[in-house]
Amino acid sequence: MLLDTKTLEIVALAAAGVAVLSLGLALALAVRIGRLRNAHDVLTGGDTGSSFVEAVTRQHREAEALRTDVGMLRDDLAAARADLSDALRHVAVVRYDAFGDMGGRLSFSAALLDDAGDGLVLTSINGRSETRTYAKGVKGGESDHSLSPEELQAIGYASRTAVQPPEVEETAPARRGRFTRR
Repeated sequence: MLLDTKTLEIVALAAAGVAVLSLGLALALAVRIGRLRNAHDVLTGGDTGSSFVEAVTRQHREAEALRTDVGMLRDDLAAARADLSDALRHVAVVRYDAFGDMGGRLSFSAALLDDAGDGLVLTSINGRSETRTYAKGVKGGESDHSLSPEELQAIGYASRTAVQPPEVEETAPARRGRFTRR
């Protein structure tokens, strides 16, 4: 009988060892299933009721919708660029003394051009008793009307074919007040 008890103890220890190994294997498999479930959730976008194929189909539809939106935005950008090229956004002003006996550079020629060099030149000539203002159309950087040197200079500055010098400060005394910069 002694032999049987020893055999039973060995069998019981072996069974306990197998049970511990089975428990460890079950825990390892539970961790692996959890990882697989997380990977599946990533692939399906978190929708647990859908299959992988359904998730891929949904993602494909969403990507196509994004491509359509990008195409519309590209068309809108091209239209905005076309509109912007027609805008009078190249501006230059040339100030000068039209008459030798007057100072202060109160006369001016201002060129307002679009990207193609089309637009107008406004000229204001300031005299002692009157001021005259002229507007001349410009097409491709040139005009059908005769242009003064100041008007040609303004067109050159606006179209960037000439470099405009920095504005020269007037020689008036500096004022300190509420609206002056410090």
